[in-house]
Order: sequence, then structure tokens, then C-alpha cells
Amino acid sequence: MQAVPAVNAPKEIANVIVTPLSAPAYWAEACKHLIKKDRVMKRLIPQFAGQALQTRGDAFVTLARSIVGQQISTKAAQTLWNRLAQLPPSMAPEQLLRLKVDDMRAAGLSARKVDYLVDLAVHFTEGRLHTDQWAKMEDEAIIAELMAIRGVGRWTAEMFLIFHLMRPNVLPLDDAGLISGISRNYFSGDPVSRSDAREVAEAWKPWCSVATWYIWRSLDPQPVAY
Repeated sequence: MQAVPAVNAPKEIANVIVTPLSAPAYWAEACKHLIKKDRVMKRLIPQFAGQALQTRGDAFVTLARSIVGQQISTKAAQTLWNRLAQLPPSMAPEQLLRLKVDDMRAAGLSARKVDYLVDLAVHFTEGRLHTDQWAKMEDEAIIAELMAIRGVGRWTAEMFLIFHLMRPNVLPLDDAGLISGISRNYFSGDPVSRSDAREVAEAWKPWCSVATWYIWRSLDPQPVAY
């Protein structure tokens, strides 16, 4: 890992912004902005120096992991994914479609999640997704395309934007961890509405994905990854 100081950042800020080479190109600039604009980020970012959002580099795996992780804890999702990943020779759409439903259910998946994963794999194998155009498409256009897949709601699509396409300004208001983290870090644990979260996030723009990642880290010592 190599230190990447923020360009033109004051020395006291640059000293706490250390990012791995695998981090998004905008990470140091985003951290500089957040430290200057937000008191909580000023405290959190130095705690995780040398760490950053990273992509797994596989669109299908990211979406599949997001579906598996719906409505369960990060730890439970990882356990379930580990069991599922042992079934096919590789986690690819074609391989998943060859799995028996009973085997996927035995791994711990609900019937609904099995159905969702199968539909996801079909969308990939039949070329229903504009994968070669995603890099140039707007966030909302990608969300709309992904939500045509069974089981992919706005939250899952937003996780894809953050973890695969690494879009810098996604605010996943349906994410329980984000709302919980904002409650804990900004409101002393008091209940937080979506409106409250949006108001907090005004200071994060245009780097809401980065701030969200640090909020997640404040709740869990293990990086969230899909």
C-alpha cells in the first residue's frame, strides 16, 4: 500500500488521508472535503486511514451477494454466501443456473431468494442488461434497469452503484446500517427519519458514497463488501 496524499490539502488534513492504490481515484479528494465539512467525518476518517471502498470487479457476484444479503445481518449474509459459493465450480451466471433448487435451499437460501438469483442469472445469460454501457449511464438509469430483475429493489441497485461501479455520490436511504449510523453518530442514538438523514448528507455531497462507507465502518470493524 502506498500513501496517496490529498492534492493541495493542508498538512493537518493530508496527514490523515492515506488510501490504498486500489481505492477509487476520487477517494483522497472526497476525504479532504468531508473532513473540512463534517465534524463526524473529521473524527471517523482518521480511524480508518489506509482503508477504502474496493470493488470485487464482478457485476454478477456483486448483485448476487446483494440479493443474498437482503434483510439479514452482514455476518449472516457472509455465512450464507460462503455456503452458496461452495456449490458451483465458479460463481458465474451459467454455473448458478445449473444448480439444483434443493441444493440452494439446503445452503440456507429462502425459496424467494433462489427465485431472485435465478432471474438475475437469466438476465445476464440472455443479455438483457446493458453491461457494456453502464460506465456511461446515469445512476438513475442503471437503477431502473436493475430493478427490472426480480428481487432487485432500489437498495440492491444502490449497493451495485457503490460497490461495483464505485459511483461517488449514492445515498442509500433504505439502508438500515446507514440510518443506524447516522442516529448513533449525529443524534446520540435518537430515532432518525429519512428527512434527518438527507439533511445530514447535505454536507457530504458530492461524496455521499464515501461518507456512507465511513458510517458503515463506524458500526462494524469489518468493511462492508458486496
